[in-house]
Amino acid sequence: MSNTGSPWSGRERAKTAAVVMVAWVALLWLLEVADTVSGHALDDFGVVPRTTSELADVVPSAFIHFGFAHVAANSVPLLVLGFLAALGGLRRFAAVCALVIVADGLGVWLIAPAHTNTAGASGLIFGLFGFLLCSGFVERRPMGVVVGVLVGAVWGGSILAGIAPGQTGVSWQGHLIGLLAGVAAAFLFRRRPERRDALTV
Repeated sequence: MSNTGSPWSGRERAKTAAVVMVAWVALLWLLEVADTVSGHALDDFGVVPRTTSELADVVPSAFIHFGFAHVAANSVPLLVLGFLAALGGLRRFAAVCALVIVADGLGVWLIAPAHTNTAGASGLIFGLFGFLLCSGFVERRPMGVVVGVLVGAVWGGSILAGIAPGQTGVSWQGHLIGLLAGVAAAFLFRRRPERRDALTV
């Protein structure tokens, strides 16, 4: 009888996930400091819909915020949800984030109201919520289901409020697209069951 362990222990995964997310959130704050010092020059990296040149801002827009209150509101949910998602492996986490950020930015570019400028990490936050909510069920992992239920219980009300149309100054379109992209990522990047070799004893 033999047993092979994962090359990454749970503690190592948690430490790496924490470092990644603290660095990510710190970057958002540093960018907002730079934005303020520059007279909000970085706000131009938000997405203005249906303008061809704005396609270059699809990815940068997820890292730019309109003021410290904006980045502060996004920091805790991004830190927590990103940490939980990154526990499943950094490679998959990077793929999920890339899909959500690009899909969300393109969606905003396509359907956001004219003459608006959309930026912020909330689209990614909604995507991570959707990913965590569904991935445990998709992969039939009990712990993943528990995480999804807890995430839904804590943030479900805010998520529903965030996708409600008609909110002034809030891109419900970006929130909705991010959420749908996260759900899609749970299916696209689901982990396959590990192959188990037959052993004799």
